[in-house]
Amino acid sequence: MLRGFCLWLLPSFLKKKMRYPPISFLRPSSIRFIASFVILFLGCLTANISLCLPIIPSSLETLSVDGHFSFHGIEHAARDFGNRYQFLPQAVLHPKSVSDIATTIKHVWQMGPGSELTVAARGHGHSLQGQAQAHQGVVINMESLQGTEMQVYTGNFPYVDVSGGELWINILHESLKYGLAPKSWTDYLHLTVGGTLSNAGISGQAFRHGPQISNVHWLEVVTGKGEVINCSKNQNGDLFHSVLGGLGQFGIITRARISLEPAPKMVKWIRVLYSDFSTFARDQEYLISAENTFDYIEGFVIINRTGLLNNWRSSFNPQDPVQASQFESDGKILFCLELTKNFKVDNTNINQEVESLLSQLSYIPSTLFLSEVPYIDFLDRVHVSEVKLRSKGLWEVPHPWLNLLVPKSKIHNFAEEVFGKILKDTSNGPILIYPVNKSKWDNRTSAVIPEEDIFYLVAFLSSAVPSSTGTDGLEYILSRNKRILDFCKTARLGVKQYLPHYTTQEEWRTHFGPRWEAFAQRKSAYDPLAILAPGHRIFRKATPFL
Repeated sequence: MLRGFCLWLLPSFLKKKMRYPPISFLRPSSIRFIASFVILFLGCLTANISLCLPIIPSSLETLSVDGHFSFHGIEHAARDFGNRYQFLPQAVLHPKSVSDIATTIKHVWQMGPGSELTVAARGHGHSLQGQAQAHQGVVINMESLQGTEMQVYTGNFPYVDVSGGELWINILHESLKYGLAPKSWTDYLHLTVGGTLSNAGISGQAFRHGPQISNVHWLEVVTGKGEVINCSKNQNGDLFHSVLGGLGQFGIITRARISLEPAPKMVKWIRVLYSDFSTFARDQEYLISAENTFDYIEGFVIINRTGLLNNWRSSFNPQDPVQASQFESDGKILFCLELTKNFKVDNTNINQEVESLLSQLSYIPSTLFLSEVPYIDFLDRVHVSEVKLRSKGLWEVPHPWLNLLVPKSKIHNFAEEVFGKILKDTSNGPILIYPVNKSKWDNRTSAVIPEEDIFYLVAFLSSAVPSSTGTDGLEYILSRNKRILDFCKTARLGVKQYLPHYTTQEEWRTHFGPRWEAFAQRKSAYDPLAILAPGHRIFRKATPFL
């Protein structure tokens, strides 16, 4: 058996050149020599293989933290909502204090540029393309951060102090105990504060209050050097604005002070349809500019959906049931305007207020649907859909989402090409479209938006069917997304990606445009070794930024 194994080790060209049976070559002394060689070879092979496998950094094991590190069973840290990228870290930190995070980052910082170890903060795992992952690095589980409890401060300018790992849904529940709530939201509330503030945080209230990053008073941040710094507009203002919308590149948000306002008890929830995009866009733009308007304004595109109004009946009541039952879409692309008006239970004029506002709009009269729900139920509406999808095994599928910010002057060109040609058959998920006012955004933050006073968020929230090769498959949706992006580039629409994803620094430079140099300088100041948020692929560790 040993002879056969030794023979297998011989180079194939040597075997071919042997003119006599190989056994004559293997004398006892030769066999012993080759056996020794095999043992030595396998020992070296084992050593080399171990170098290719993840190595538990013993230095992390010796760090003194209040929480703990996990080195095994950490596959969850290599997954996210996008379900497309999986980069396994070496370790996951479960912090119990901000000090744990600072100690870990400072340790990696002190290891210097010779170490390839990086650090990523992970909230609720809702990233789309591995942005919160750290290949062979350290992932920090922000939800395990146990700082001081949420503190709600009432008064003329109410606010709440929260952990960066806190979920917005929990903030809503806590602040409602005081009759208060944050001003600006995302459509889905089971996201962490640090996660949304690192991007922007946009929903139907953004036209009035701006994104969530416009409603923050103060932050506690751990930089890429492991420094814990308090910052606000007036204290360490550059770091404050850098971190907001900064994609996690300059520091990890460990605590935030969020602006609050009096919360309503109920909302009137309204949906109306349009068949003409120009009319739909004109009404949306009028509403976000009017002094007396709705409290939430969004819209979505409906492609090839028959029986749509009948589906709405489970949650909404048609104002005219007879006309609604006779409505036919005829396969047309429709545009839905979704609105809410907040009110208190004792407000007896709410119906007249809503009717007055609606009278200014040019929707299809037979498609007016209304509902009246508690404020909290409206804000947490997407979670209801999540529960249903999870029960059917349709939540943890690939989500090749594409979120774009389109200048107002180009939205008609965009709609004509994308909704009229590229997406004429199917959409594979909701398509949101609604305008926001640039004046409600702070241009000192790191968020990148179009250079017009009004721009639209257009979000293609597609879900792919695993293993499908058809129009509902991942490859088809990705190719369709590429067609949309290619059109935007060719037509020079000035579109910017929201929740951006690029694979080269040149693409990132184009994304930031004239703001790139300032972004890179901020990186050099607050995370000079590029330790933080490697999943965005903007910077490489210990590589020059400028």
